[in-house]
Amino acid sequence: MFKNKTLLGILSVITLIAFLIFLSAWNFYNAAVRYEENVIRQWANVESAYQRRADLIPNLVETVKGYAKHERETLEAVINARASATQVKIDPAHITPEQLQQFQQAQNRLSSVLKSLLVTVERYPDLKADQHFRELQSQLEGTENRIKVERDRFNQAVQAYNQHVRTFPNRIWASLFGFQPKTYFQSEQGAEKAPEVKF
Repeated sequence: MFKNKTLLGILSVITLIAFLIFLSAWNFYNAAVRYEENVIRQWANVESAYQRRADLIPNLVETVKGYAKHERETLEAVINARASATQVKIDPAHITPEQLQQFQQAQNRLSSVLKSLLVTVERYPDLKADQHFRELQSQLEGTENRIKVERDRFNQAVQAYNQHVRTFPNRIWASLFGFQPKTYFQSEQGAEKAPEVKF
């Protein structure tokens, strides 16, 4: 009878430990899914902000085209960079550093040609005075601010997710369930230097 009580006690302890392990795994998994969904949502917001910029570009190009007929090369560069930037797609659940770098390079090329377009506009005072152009330029500036805000929020979501899957004991569960750390959106090398603009 004493053996039965001991065996029952051991089974109770084993059952309690198994239940606690299951509870820990369940809590980790559900929290990791919530964090990952937040990363995915924030990436969608980043893409949405970039898409807004891409949507403004055709109107900007058409407005500039009416005034700056001799700037065909610059306008074509903007159109081509926009097309290239909108073709790069990323699966936010499986973002790799290489994918993020490719996306960022395409967006940086577009930013660069947009800057050269806006420098070109300086040669056309009538265009700078055009109300439609000023509104588009204002919307573009606002969109650039949104892009920065959404990238920052994406990085905050990645940080929360990464902290969750990299801390102990979550790291064990993360490796068992296949949750890998996510990549941050980082600035391109040399982005800390202000670009030189010459008129």
